[in-house]
Amino acid sequence: MHDLKLFSGGANPRLSQSIADYLGVPLGHISLGRFPDGEISCKIDEDVRGRDVFLIQPTCPPVNENLIELLVMIDACVRASAERITAVIPYFGYARQDRKDEGRVPITAKLVANMIARAGANRVLTMDLHAAQIQGFFDVPVDHLYAAPVLTEHFLEALEDVGDIVIVSPDEGSIKRALGHAKRLGANRDGGAPVAIIDKRRTGPTTTVQANILGGPVEGRTALMFDDMISTAGSIAGAAKVLHEHGVKAIHVGVTHAVLCGPAMERLEEANLASLVCTNSIPLTEAQRLPQTHVLDVGPTLGEAIKRIHRNESVSKLFR
Repeated sequence: MHDLKLFSGGANPRLSQSIADYLGVPLGHISLGRFPDGEISCKIDEDVRGRDVFLIQPTCPPVNENLIELLVMIDACVRASAERITAVIPYFGYARQDRKDEGRVPITAKLVANMIARAGANRVLTMDLHAAQIQGFFDVPVDHLYAAPVLTEHFLEALEDVGDIVIVSPDEGSIKRALGHAKRLGANRDGGAPVAIIDKRRTGPTTTVQANILGGPVEGRTALMFDDMISTAGSIAGAAKVLHEHGVKAIHVGVTHAVLCGPAMERLEEANLASLVCTNSIPLTEAQRLPQTHVLDVGPTLGEAIKRIHRNESVSKLFR
């Protein structure tokens, strides 16, 4: 592993340190700063010529700052003659606009993918993209990891009785994710755990209405709701309200990326959740933590993928 170099951007240094600890490799020295006018400065403080370089930087809020910092880091490594540069982006921002759903709008996911590849990244390692097809937007190889095994393991250990659970999809877009969790959490039952789907109707660009529950049953059961991210928490809060109205015993929410912006915290406090489980793909401030919040470490998962990429081994075996 002596040819491997790990560098952390400023977005999530704790996750970067977790990855480094798993690999037994120290984080490389890099100087990141700001010029007086706010422009980002960068200098790689050690030799990377001919090395296999991994740059760890989720593009979480502040998204524009963290994205440009990643691009500057990539360019610095290109000009320092690194052999291969892998952008490790646990959370990929600008992913919501992944298609033209109306006229005269951009596809920002493709735009950002182009920027990362043109800056000089040879490979991308990411986790739970908002839409799986974003992998195809990149002109370089993409290794797409999933936090589902980490979340599943947590609930299997945390819940005393998994016999009364029902897996709930907060909208139709998360059905496949819910079915996967149902299969893993109900492995000892034919067909897995029962699944319910919240009928969500969008009434505006940022507003939705949840009305009905499809499938089930949910009354008297422990509901586990999974999603790739919580942004403003509108979908989760609305689904929780419907579930409470239908008599669930408790609601546990598991997400990969806790963006938690705007009115998210107020909505989650009102949702009366038994627990909110997320990963450390995005750093949380104290103001973004509820008393029942649990943060799971995905550093080992990312670290194992980095080790396999460096050794040119199969990353897909991580999914088995």
